[in-house]
Amino acid sequence: MSQELERVYTINLGKVLLSPNNQRAKRAINMVKEFARRHMKNDQIKLEEELSHQIWKRGIRHPPRKIRVKMTKTDEGFILVSPYDEEIEESKETKEEKKKPTKEVKPESGAKGIKTEPEVKDKVKEEIKEVKEKKPKETPKSKQKPKEEKPKAKEKPKPKVTKTKEEKLKPKESKPKSSKK
Repeated sequence: MSQELERVYTINLGKVLLSPNNQRAKRAINMVKEFARRHMKNDQIKLEEELSHQIWKRGIRHPPRKIRVKMTKTDEGFILVSPYDEEIEESKETKEEKKKPTKEVKPESGAKGIKTEPEVKDKVKEEIKEVKEKKPKETPKSKQKPKEEKPKAKEKPKPKVTKTKEEKLKPKESKPKSSKK
């Protein structure tokens, strides 16, 4: 075969979650190989190392739910499964953008009409002091409903029965159970 056959697929790995969580990444690799066998109709499958790293990136317990791959049928007769190039380049670019810190432009202290940070902080502190000085209004007691107390029923005090040491040490006698008919 002189012409290479190349296809791009998105493989759903959702069924990986049905396996025990300490074997999920292994099952994801097997699912990718099975998908390649089914769609490219060849039993000789090889996965690129980058694809394996992409699946194992979050550990054995948390493989990705979907993965985008490019499958290529080579001249040697096997299927090479690799991660889709555009997707990898985009993810690298977004990571680099996140790492670059943005420079903040501070206004010059001599500029008119622009408040600098210390002035703003002082103003905020003054506002906080004003709020603390103001006390919240209390509701007058006349508006509050008085609690009605209900007279309690008089309880008779129970006589205390004290047992002697001998009575405490004696085992209790069990009563015979009556048979029910």
